[in-house]
Parts: sequence; structure tokens; C-alpha cells
Amino acid sequence: MPVKEFNTPYPVIDTDPHFGRVVRYFRTSDYATWAGLTAAGPAILLGMEKMNPVAGGRHLRIPLRIATAVTAFGGFLYAYQRSSFRFYGWEENAAEVEKDKAEMSQRLKEGKSLYGDSLMPEHTLNDSARNSRFAQLKFAAIPWFNFANHNNHGVDTSKYSESS
Repeated sequence: MPVKEFNTPYPVIDTDPHFGRVVRYFRTSDYATWAGLTAAGPAILLGMEKMNPVAGGRHLRIPLRIATAVTAFGGFLYAYQRSSFRFYGWEENAAEVEKDKAEMSQRLKEGKSLYGDSLMPEHTLNDSARNSRFAQLKFAAIPWFNFANHNNHGVDTSKYSESS
């Protein structure tokens, strides 16, 4: 089944990027967003405790740890989603386009598979691609990442061989 094409304001890099690529392409602003959201949870909890003390400041150790863990996970998902939007071409992605072109052209020069090799059967790879494509839009329901190396990425790979 062909990948649905969208009119995007920026070039599409990948419609189903691998988890490792998305994290490697994080910008400093993504890390800052992640850190800020992680710090916001405990800060809000402490602020609420300051405005309306419940236990006089005691027994906040476990709630603070839970708030930090939850907001760290949520902050990572938000940073991951922002990075994914640049892969989809929905946000400005000039730096990622250059990095992608250099990385993929280098893989071709080395004779490697563009998206990596997999031991899974073709039908399983196709199912994996259908399940994880645009999954970053569904993080509210379930965090779903692409960990499979498949060739269903919704882009014309001939652009990588042109620069060789």
C-alpha cells in the first residue's frame, strides 16, 4: 500500500523514522524543552504545596519523585514528537535535511542498506511500517516507536544517489 502524500511546507525526510534517528536528530531546543517540562512537574507540585500546605512540607519525597518521572517521560515524548514533525516536513527542517542527505549518501557509498538490515520476513516489516507510521500523532493513546529496519519510509530514495 503506498504511503499517503501530504502537501508540506518543508521537504519530507521520512514518514516512519527509526527511533534512533529521531533521537539522534534532536536539536538543542528539543533537549531544553524536555528539561523544562521535566522541571515543571516538581515545580508545580512544590508551588501548590507552598500555596496550600497539606502536610507542612513533610512527606513530599515520593510525590516529587513521581512528578519528576511522569514529567520526564512526557517531556521526552514531546521532544520526540517535535523532532518527528521535522522528519514529516511539518516544521522547519533545513538542518535535518542536510544531515539526512549526508548520512544516507555516506551509507550508499559504503554499500550499506539505507535503512539498515532486518531478519524479519517482508510481510512482518510491512505490518510494522503500517503500525508505526505517523504513530507520534497518537502519543496520547499509546507511545509507539519504530524499532524495525524496513524500507517503507514514504520518500524517493533516488535523491541520495544523485549527490554521489
